[in-house]
Amino acid sequence: MAKIREVRVIPDPVLRQKAVKVPEIDKSIIQLVDDMILTMQESDGVGLAAPQVGVSLRVIVLQMPDQEPFCIINPEITKRNGEVELMEGCLSVPGYQGEVIRSVSIVAKGLNIKGEKIKIKAGGLLSQAIEHETDHLDGILYIDRLGSDDKLYKIEPENAQEEPAYKG
Repeated sequence: MAKIREVRVIPDPVLRQKAVKVPEIDKSIIQLVDDMILTMQESDGVGLAAPQVGVSLRVIVLQMPDQEPFCIINPEITKRNGEVELMEGCLSVPGYQGEVIRSVSIVAKGLNIKGEKIKIKAGGLLSQAIEHETDHLDGILYIDRLGSDDKLYKIEPENAQEEPAYKG
């Protein structure tokens, strides 16, 4: 049964570690994915990386609006196209959002929960989500990608309904 895990926030050192590849998809990985999906959903996130719940493994979960959640194990971005500036937030950097440059579209590969190879061609929010979450696996936060400090904004409580385009 899935359980909600604590979302780690900066300056937790696990967020700055390079996560290690998953050698084998066993019961513990399946449990981790189930827990991550529940945690992401309860936190109103679009994506979540294992380091955000204190596990330094290369696992991400994603859920686009009105779609089923899924995971990518050992994700790797193999192609990036174009650049676009987008507003982003992060469950591990609460109370802030910032403008970052992301790819217009990407191609990624990895494994699904059954250990089968998958390839994803993505644009828009899914592309942004995969880039954001794979950054987490390399110890990179979106705040590291800000062009300058004036691209980071504190979210004021009265503006809380103005959610960033991406939060993961």
